[in-house]
Amino acid sequence: MTIKDVTAAIRRIPDFPAPGIVYIDITPLLQNQQIFAYIIELLAANHLENPPDYVAALDARGFIFGGALACQLGCGFIPIRKKGKLPHKTICKSYDLEYGSAEIEIHQDAIQPGNRVLLVDDLLATGGTATAACELLKELGAHIVEVAFVVELGFLAGKKKLHEYNVHSLIVE
Repeated sequence: MTIKDVTAAIRRIPDFPAPGIVYIDITPLLQNQQIFAYIIELLAANHLENPPDYVAALDARGFIFGGALACQLGCGFIPIRKKGKLPHKTICKSYDLEYGSAEIEIHQDAIQPGNRVLLVDDLLATGGTATAACELLKELGAHIVEVAFVVELGFLAGKKKLHEYNVHSLIVE
């Protein structure tokens, strides 16, 4: 298994959800157990010797990788959800997408100051979602050890918004 196998398995759907957007469909990566396991292995590799306290992941596709990664690293999992989806007291951040705007939130008691957190999502595009998630985590006092992605759309320069963090992407397009 190589990263080329992962890249080849990604399905690209033009003009979804809006004209001019190429949707990166990770479904084929999930359907292939060997590819999925390999992705989790690669995402975990930097943290095996010093696992974080938590893996935080973004709603919704980030949850798929985040939950498996937390299990692999033997740590807790924190969901960062779309506004209105968490039942307890939350803090919220607004952000811009490449085709609109949205809000995400996290439980106020999700972490304690100083907890080491690995943030993961499936895709880095403009960086708005990940930046908002980092701001939420920092507001709660987290030490963000890495922001990891399966795919990064390098031409959108989202990584620049995350310049103060260690950003790791398995695939850069």
